[in-house]
Amino acid sequence: MKQEKAIIEARNLTMGYGDFILQKDMNFTVRPNDIFIIMGGSGCGKSSLLRLLTGLNEPLGGAVYIDGVNFTHATPDTRKSIMQKCGILYQSGALFSSMTLAENIALPLQQYTDYSQALIDELVSLKLALVGLAGFESFYPSEISGGMKKRAGLARALALDPKIVYFDEPSAGLDPVSSKLLDDLMKNINQSLGTTLVVVTHELSSLLDIGTNGIFLDASSKRIIAQGKPRDLLKNPPNETVYEFLTRGKSENVASTK
Repeated sequence: MKQEKAIIEARNLTMGYGDFILQKDMNFTVRPNDIFIIMGGSGCGKSSLLRLLTGLNEPLGGAVYIDGVNFTHATPDTRKSIMQKCGILYQSGALFSSMTLAENIALPLQQYTDYSQALIDELVSLKLALVGLAGFESFYPSEISGGMKKRAGLARALALDPKIVYFDEPSAGLDPVSSKLLDDLMKNINQSLGTTLVVVTHELSSLLDIGTNGIFLDASSKRIIAQGKPRDLLKNPPNETVYEFLTRGKSENVASTK
């Protein structure tokens, strides 16, 4: 059977700041339609890797390929073209407080397309409906809850119908109910739109529920020490570090998944 082409591929990546190395010799692939989880303890470089994948940081060595194109060493124009096919949901949602939800979501459409305002308004309403916020076009970020802000940020990330959406700790600051709603929404988008999701998270219930693939970064060895579906890693932990992380020290978690 022919292997599916990777949508993201990391080749021999080393990342850090100056002489300080966070992770080295990283090799992994993200398949189309994956919900790819970047796991690991505090300080292992999860968010730094996300910044590297989106071009905000540069690696100390190696390269990232997106859709077969060397993103790391691409020209600015090529990078811009690639990133227009990507969306990002930041931890806080990163909505502009002085703009309504409709204006926030319309912004990338106004900047990167030549659509008429009527079409943009229609697409904005569709994206808000997709994340369960139909009718909230005229609301400002200060007028909605934290969970709704995250969903509005996701609507903006989806504005240009991206192939890939990156998430930085999407459940941060949310109560369990809002977190579960966001997880369900992410799975829905992945399954219905075929969007590839790359998610940095330390939320155990979330990564086990939604993850179809992933990597585990180890701060001590500064290497990837596990790859695969989080639930599979939980059932058959490859080492003690991964076992402790995925069980939080509670061995009954392993038994409950079998």
